[in-house]
Amino acid sequence: MMSADDEAAVLAANRAFYAVFRRRDIGAMRALWARVAPVSCVHPGWPPLIGRDEVMGSWEGILSHPESPAVACRDEKVRMIGKGQALVVLIEMIGDNPLAATNVFVLEDGEWHIVHHQASPLADAAQIPADETGDDAGPPTGTMLH
Repeated sequence: MMSADDEAAVLAANRAFYAVFRRRDIGAMRALWARVAPVSCVHPGWPPLIGRDEVMGSWEGILSHPESPAVACRDEKVRMIGKGQALVVLIEMIGDNPLAATNVFVLEDGEWHIVHHQASPLADAAQIPADETGDDAGPPTGTMLH
């Protein structure tokens, strides 16, 4: 079970990730990602990126682009997934466009560092048919890049 202190620390790390994204600070982005644990990232519309060099290269390109999107997060939910491992599921907002996102964190040297980020566009709920179980189903529409 995650302690309140752990949850607060993971949320702080998650919020720092989005603050760094908004500031376009590649040095701070590098500092947020794990250095020991393997890292990966799936940006919307991109193939999976594996390894720190690939992941950091993608962030360098995104954060240095003059039209890098402003991003905000909401509805953060933190879950402990193992000793020193946690994930945050949330909604990213790029303008009026929502994306479902997951950020996975590990504890390295007493601090929470991101090891995986993935974001995918959400389909318009009004366009998603309900399946027989009543759950929403259907593919997302459009592609957002970040």
